[in-house]
Amino acid sequence: MPHSTPLITTIVGGLVLAFILASIAVRLKLPPLVGYLCAGIVCGPYTPGFTADSGLAHELAELGVILLMFGVGLHFSLRDLLSVKHIAVPGAIVQIAVATAMGLGLSSMMGWNMGAGLLFGLALSVASTVVLIKAMEDRNLVDTSEGRIAVGWLIVEDLAMVAALVLIPALSGALGGRAAESGGASLWAILGLTGVKVAAFVAVMLVIGRRIIPWLLERVVHTGNRELFRLAVLACALGIAYGATALFGVSFALGAFFAGMVMAESEFSQRAADESLPMRDAFSVLFFVSVGMLFDPLVLLRDPWGVLGTFLIILVGKSIAAYLIVRAFRHPQLTALTISASLAQIGEFSFILAGLGVTQEILPKAGQDLILAGAILSILVNPLLFNALDRYRVNLERGRLRPEEPDPGV
Repeated sequence: MPHSTPLITTIVGGLVLAFILASIAVRLKLPPLVGYLCAGIVCGPYTPGFTADSGLAHELAELGVILLMFGVGLHFSLRDLLSVKHIAVPGAIVQIAVATAMGLGLSSMMGWNMGAGLLFGLALSVASTVVLIKAMEDRNLVDTSEGRIAVGWLIVEDLAMVAALVLIPALSGALGGRAAESGGASLWAILGLTGVKVAAFVAVMLVIGRRIIPWLLERVVHTGNRELFRLAVLACALGIAYGATALFGVSFALGAFFAGMVMAESEFSQRAADESLPMRDAFSVLFFVSVGMLFDPLVLLRDPWGVLGTFLIILVGKSIAAYLIVRAFRHPQLTALTISASLAQIGEFSFILAGLGVTQEILPKAGQDLILAGAILSILVNPLLFNALDRYRVNLERGRLRPEEPDPGV
């Protein structure tokens, strides 16, 4: 009789199904992310057939979160953000506020409390880095004015979500969830303690980490051993993320994000990104598979109006808000439409927030199902928006549509 190997079964089953379904998604000209999520649905507890170990999948997902956030920090560019700060910063903040308000409105119609509604709306407000960058790269838009605005906008959204991941556990009790273990301390005392812990971690990373990590990478590079360099990058990412939680009580996500940010200052940052990419991609796939495992497809039948409302907030509400904001800054219609299409989806940060909300007992399981349904539907539809935008762009270039004034500069 074969040995019980739930870890191997979960990894192999998840990756094989993800490969098969992602291949089908690519043939249908959809993002591979759709295939990963569908693979999770197939091997989840809500569908018949093979069921992966959900406990192990959750831990693998945590590794995926660490490496995802490490990648976000590694590619964080303050220079790119500052180049479009006049529109990206206020634009992203207003759009997050509008989307959060719309999510709060929908949640109140479903009878949820304000804490659940705020977290639900916040999860709907942030676009997927994976989906946006892929769409931009496929159309060679990353280095255009609209591409820089979209990426800068996304950086602001990501920073806002990183802050939310820090604050939500501390505010859990006030948001109607599980109260923090504070020994009867007041909300302000909890926030103050959280701020001190985060500040201490940031200070250690900025004072010590930004000296030690580049120095360490330089020494490893001088050995000429590529395998050792790859191991050093992963050890820094995972070690700092774990240390941030164990020593300072902050999240894995924040620790990994700062590990990436500090490593980005090294002259070997690009090599670090390239060497860690295969491992980051593999665990990112397992992260999305584990997210798919949480999705109950019956929510489409059980709460079709909730799914429709969530989908419309993501696809229509966010898009209109982004379009109006960009036009208010007197950018051309093409730029406004590009930003609108770019943000008309949600992804990895939404999943992380939803999972945290359920863990902290702030967000009901039904809210997580609606977020997952909205994410899958929006990611499916997003390529269609970009295809329509491509046709508009071609007609504009051929003179069939009246061109507008050039961008005022970004």
